[in-house]
Amino acid sequence: MKRLGFGAFLAPHHPIGEHPMLQFRRDLDLVEHLDKLGYDEFWCGEHHSSGWEMIASPEMFLAAAGERSKRIKLATGVVSLPYHHPFHVAQRMVQLDYMTGGRAIFGSGPGALASDAHTLGVDPMLLRDRQDEAIGVIRRLFSGERVTAKSDWFTMQDAALQLLPLQEEMPFAVASQISPSGMTLAGKHGIGIISIGSLSDEGLNALPTQWGFAEAAAAKHGQIVDRKNWRVLLSWHIAETREKARAEARDGLFRHHNEYITATLQRPGARPFKTPDEAVDKTAFSTGTAATIGTPDDLVERIKSVLEISGGFGTVVGFVHDWANPENTMRSWDMVARYVVPEINGYLAGLRKSREFVASNREYFDRARQAVMAKINENETAAAALSVTKSPMLAAASGSMPDLDAARARAKRG
Repeated sequence: MKRLGFGAFLAPHHPIGEHPMLQFRRDLDLVEHLDKLGYDEFWCGEHHSSGWEMIASPEMFLAAAGERSKRIKLATGVVSLPYHHPFHVAQRMVQLDYMTGGRAIFGSGPGALASDAHTLGVDPMLLRDRQDEAIGVIRRLFSGERVTAKSDWFTMQDAALQLLPLQEEMPFAVASQISPSGMTLAGKHGIGIISIGSLSDEGLNALPTQWGFAEAAAAKHGQIVDRKNWRVLLSWHIAETREKARAEARDGLFRHHNEYITATLQRPGARPFKTPDEAVDKTAFSTGTAATIGTPDDLVERIKSVLEISGGFGTVVGFVHDWANPENTMRSWDMVARYVVPEINGYLAGLRKSREFVASNREYFDRARQAVMAKINENETAAAALSVTKSPMLAAASGSMPDLDAARARAKRG
């Protein structure tokens, strides 16, 4: 079976009220924790307004994360290209690649918050075209070209990078929501995708159509897109039982939806929940909900369902949120690594087959018991010693341990 990668996506979405310095440090703690647990990727976003999303430079954050991790890939999720000169972006990503030992992934987007575009005086109608233009230029710079280019928002004159990426080919990815623009852009450039729209039911159901946009654009531009470079974003909070997961997530989810999604962003169609229990029910336990609040088995079922709906992808990325407190949030990620990852990727299949073979074929192993018994019967001292040391707690030895009482009974009868 094909192995599914697992990652995390930090927007971040942190409630206002905690010391920002401690939030930054706790986010870095999470990267270090995920690295130790074996997660494949960590994504970090860029925002400049809204209060809840306070990381302005993903490259700066990921450089710090690189010093506290060893193997996890570190991805900009995403750099909002229309807000930056493309040459500066290229230089920062190359530096990040070197500072993290070749672990950088370059994720880009047009800019998620209208308030950011307003702050910088950029017309929202220009964002996607500028992202497309910047990707083309950055790819040329990464290939070692000397670029002269002039547009209505940047100028390059004999521009070339002093350093090329440490990786032979740094992975590119673009953010995609429900509209076809992100997928079409990925197909045009033959690069990866991270589907953010999958956080909603509508986004999940649109995944098969979305991939079709990418393939069509790739064919039109002579490119190739590969499902292994497709990331799908999901929300979850996992605990030992559904009841515990609900109790841990309810208050934070209630606040996140009412204060941020509804009151701050005022997303179309969003309505405040009346109670924390309603927040959990409508987010994870109603028909058509996209989030998983429950057990590892619940998340395994959800991921398998999304794989089937979408037709397959390379990496599932969990959305980092503050629904639960820091301790329970860390434990949720821990449980996913311990129980969900091995179940999805088939790591336990061989162990289960081995256990079943040993349990179901005891007749094959009787000869071993007979051999042990024969040697013990040859030595009265050994038999006497074994009678007082035999213990069912010694699992490694008891598998071939003879039943001494039955053996003595047979000897008396003989």
